[in-house]
Amino acid sequence: MRRSVLSLVLAALAAVAAPAHSLQRDAPPPVAIGQLHGEVGQPPRPGARATLEGMVTADLRDRGGGVFIQDAGDGDAATADGMLVLLDPAVPAQAGQWLRVTGTLQSQPAGTRGALRTVLKAETATAVQARSAPAVTVVAEAPADWRALEGMRVRIAAPLTLSGQHRFARHGELIVAFDGRLWQPSERAAAGTAAHAALVAANARRRLLLDTVAVAADDDAARQDMATALRTGMVFQGVEGVVDLQGDADPRLWVTAPLAVPDPARPPAPTVEGGLRVAAFNLENYFNGDGRGGGFPTPRGAATPAQFHAQEAKLIATIRGLDADVAALMELENDGYGAASAIAGLVRALNAGTGDWAFVDAGRGPGDNPIRVGILYRASRVTPLGAPAVLEREPFGERSRVPLAQAFRKGADGRPFVVVANHFKSKGCSEALGADADQGDGQGCWNATREASARLLHTWLQGDPTGSGSGDTVLLGDFNAYAMEAPIRRLHAEGWQDAFQRAGVADPYSYVYNGLSGRLDHALLNPGMAARLRGAAEWHINADEADAAGYQGRNLPGPWRSSDHDPLLLGFDP
Repeated sequence: MRRSVLSLVLAALAAVAAPAHSLQRDAPPPVAIGQLHGEVGQPPRPGARATLEGMVTADLRDRGGGVFIQDAGDGDAATADGMLVLLDPAVPAQAGQWLRVTGTLQSQPAGTRGALRTVLKAETATAVQARSAPAVTVVAEAPADWRALEGMRVRIAAPLTLSGQHRFARHGELIVAFDGRLWQPSERAAAGTAAHAALVAANARRRLLLDTVAVAADDDAARQDMATALRTGMVFQGVEGVVDLQGDADPRLWVTAPLAVPDPARPPAPTVEGGLRVAAFNLENYFNGDGRGGGFPTPRGAATPAQFHAQEAKLIATIRGLDADVAALMELENDGYGAASAIAGLVRALNAGTGDWAFVDAGRGPGDNPIRVGILYRASRVTPLGAPAVLEREPFGERSRVPLAQAFRKGADGRPFVVVANHFKSKGCSEALGADADQGDGQGCWNATREASARLLHTWLQGDPTGSGSGDTVLLGDFNAYAMEAPIRRLHAEGWQDAFQRAGVADPYSYVYNGLSGRLDHALLNPGMAARLRGAAEWHINADEADAAGYQGRNLPGPWRSSDHDPLLLGFDP
C-alpha cells in the first residue's frame, strides 16, 4: 500500500512538470516530505516537480550545501520528514523560519556507499506563517540507516564517545561513536577474516561526525583553545542537531546546541610492579637544528628555536615521568653522537640538575635514514654489558630503520637482559609497488617489507648479536603494524609474547588515526623475559590529545601531546 501511494504521488508530480527553464508555472499542492523521499531502499524519482512546506532546521549554504527543511511528518518512521533544498543564497532563510518551496526533485549520493537521497532544487521559495516546530526525534541507538532521519532535528539519547578530533581546530569537526571507542579492525582481527570484515562494518554503523561550526568558536585560534579541553575517549551526553548525509562520507550531525564537555581527566604517570623498569617512546621527530641554537627550521619537527625548546620540555616531562631504568626511543635525528647531536642534547637536558642519564653510542647511525632509534639508561641503576649491536641489512636501512640492541644488568646480582629498539617502515604509500602496495586489506602500504623486517629481526636475534649470552630479550618500539597484522603475528608465531596481553591489560592502545584506536607501539618478550614480567602500562598523554595541545599549537603545559604516540612502561624482576 505504501509504495502504491508513493507511485501515484510521483506520477502526479511528473504529469504537471513543465520545461525546466520556466519558473512561472503553477505550483503543485504541498506534499509531505516523507512521500517525496519514498521508503528507504527505493530509488529516488528525479525530474518530478514538487512543493513542500516546512521549517528550516539548518542553513548550510555558506558550507556548500543548501537548507534543510522539516515538516510535521507523514506518520511513517521509515521515511525522513526532512529534506535538503538547494536554495539560491540570495533568498532569505534562517533556522526556525517556515517556507513553502517549489522545485524539481534530484538525486545525490546519500552517505551510504551506492545509496542515493532525494533533494529539491528550488525554483521559488516564500515565507509562510510559522507553526509549531516539528518534534525533535530521540535516537536511542545507532540507526540502521540514517536516511530515515535525513534533515531532521534529533537528540542522541545514547552516550557518544569522542573517537577523533584531528579536524576540530580547523573545521570544528569531531568523530564520535555509539557504544564506546572505535578500534582499528586489524588491532583485533587478522586481515581477510570474517571477524575483520565484521569490525569494519560495525565501525561504519557506529560512527558519526559532529559538525560544531554553528555552536563553537568562529575562528581557528579560539577553536584551538577549545581543542585543548578535548580528549579522545570522553563521552558526550544529550547531543542535539540536524542529520545530514553527504556523498560517501560518514553521517553528519550539524550540532545545534553547545556540547557539554566533561573534565578531560588526564592520567597521572603510570606505575608498574617489578624492580626493573623499561620504557619505549616515539619522540615524533626530535631534531635539534645544528645543536648550537641555530639550524631552524629543521627537516622535521620544530620550525623555530622556541618550538624546539617547547618540544624538548614536553619530552623531558614525559621521560622523567616514566622513571624508567632503560628507555628505547624512536624518531631521533640521525646526526651522530657528538656534543651537538640530538641524543647528546636530550641527555644533557634530562640531566639538568642531578640526572644520571646516559646514551648507548653505536658509533655511527644506526643506518642512514634521517631518523633513527636510540637507547637511554640510568647509569646509577643499570650497567651496559659489552658493545651495542645493529642490523644494517635490508630491509633495514632504506625502509625500516636499523634496530639497535644492547645488553644490560641491574645491580651486581641482576640477570642480564637485552633491549632491542625498533622502528619498522611506515604505512605511507610513496614509492610502494607490487607486494608493498596497498592490498586493500586494512594493513596499508609496505606491509610485505614490515613482515620481512620481522622475519629478519627474529633470525638475527637468535645469533646473540650482543654476545651477552642472555636468554632474556625485549623488543620495543614503533612497528607501524597493529596487533593482528602480519608483522606482529609473524613475531608471535616465532615465540615472541605480547607483554600487554601477558600482563592482562584490557584494551591497550598507543595511537589514534582517523578516529580509530590501536597499537603501533609494541613490547614483545621472548620466553625468558616473559617469565620476569610483572606489569605493563601505557601513559595516555598523546594519542588522546588534540594536536592543539602540542608544542606547535597552544602548548598545554606538561607532557600532554609531547608526541603522537603514547609511551609504554614495563616492569620486570631484576
